[in-house]
Amino acid sequence: MHEENKAAANGCGKIRSGARNGAALLALMEKTGYSMVQQNGQRKFGGPPPGWEGPPPPRGCEVFVGKIPRDMYEDELVPVFERVGKIYELRLMMEFSAQLAIKILNNYEIRPGKFIGVCVSLDNCRLFIGAIPKDKKKEEILNEMKKVTDGVVDVIVYPNATDKTKNRGFAFVEYESHRAAAMARRRLIPGTFQPWGHTIQVDWADPEKVVDEETMQRVKVLYVRNLMISTTEDKIKAEFNKFKPGVVERVKKLRDYAFVHFFHREDAVAAMSIMNGKCIDGASIEVTLAKPVNKESSWKQHFNGQISPGSENLLGFPNKEDGSQKSLGKPASLSVHLNGQHSPGPPEVERSTYPIFPGIKLTPISMYSLKLSHFSSAVMHLDYFCHKNSWAPPEYCLYSTTSQDGKTLLVYKVLISSIADDSQTYFMPEKLCTTVEDAKELAAQFTLLHL
Repeated sequence: MHEENKAAANGCGKIRSGARNGAALLALMEKTGYSMVQQNGQRKFGGPPPGWEGPPPPRGCEVFVGKIPRDMYEDELVPVFERVGKIYELRLMMEFSAQLAIKILNNYEIRPGKFIGVCVSLDNCRLFIGAIPKDKKKEEILNEMKKVTDGVVDVIVYPNATDKTKNRGFAFVEYESHRAAAMARRRLIPGTFQPWGHTIQVDWADPEKVVDEETMQRVKVLYVRNLMISTTEDKIKAEFNKFKPGVVERVKKLRDYAFVHFFHREDAVAAMSIMNGKCIDGASIEVTLAKPVNKESSWKQHFNGQISPGSENLLGFPNKEDGSQKSLGKPASLSVHLNGQHSPGPPEVERSTYPIFPGIKLTPISMYSLKLSHFSSAVMHLDYFCHKNSWAPPEYCLYSTTSQDGKTLLVYKVLISSIADDSQTYFMPEKLCTTVEDAKELAAQFTLLHL
């Protein structure tokens, strides 16, 4: 649901509705033969229409229309959309703000010590497939997935950062529906299906970030991926300035992707259309609008909002009250401190070791293809979190002081740079450590708690 009025025709869509004299709507139903039902906070016109035979329209038939006057309803909307084609269904959303609901109700204490998590509902239709042979092309992966699963729409494969002739060892498979993706996930359980003789990894893909339309209308930064490692920021700026000199403010490149900042949004939109698919230094680039990240909620959503920002002794450091030094020992699990004693966090990381038997097959993977539960340190959590949000890696600046008894005490300041929206934020805990390792871990924990 979106805060602005939205409608849809020739498929499905969403808008708000309020009080309305029903005479015009009754006349519309009598004229068209469509039914109108109100349920689950929305009013549905049609779906299916009279005399409809066969399945509903496939994905891609739904359009969204924004900025509709709040006092305009089906009797005025339907004639407009019927000019394009036969309407299958039109949905009017009741006066409700999903973003407001998330802001107010996420982490709401519904019972003492019991907190609910509220987030945008997503129908995930995409699977992550890992441990794919790096020499396989998109067509080969697509054909292999179609052989054993139904409803495959597309396969997304990213070229290797250093060798564009190879893939990165993983792909995303898009299905026509959530049900098709769920059935495919069950079918592709490791051990039951081995494409090209390889045991693959299968899981739900992380859902794409949802950014409201109003925010996206202000974006003037482009996200450019599939660049060559050797391509410089100056070269990228020069290429994007070609269609209209002087429109690029600056470029920030990280490995094989970059953010191109424009002075004006209209130039960013025009450049996106012109540059998408163009070659720079022999690499075919992909260009989209950068999605600003909501730092307020991104990290918290990994733990369903169960964060206790007031957590003090993350590693057992001195209390503010007495200043006494406590034994550090082994740092406790980050999830325990993040979630507090009443809030169940992610499962504990298994810390066991296993022998490597002769002949066992080891597959190279990227740490970023793993899940959060595979990391036990806050430093790794923070690096993973920044990568997932397309931020620059965290920067650690070490500072020291001397205690009254002559000990060297250390603290890290952490710089987090969100390149997409050009923001920088510093985080520094109010506690000093006696070792570099503990200082860095504490700084990472402190940063995660405050993002």
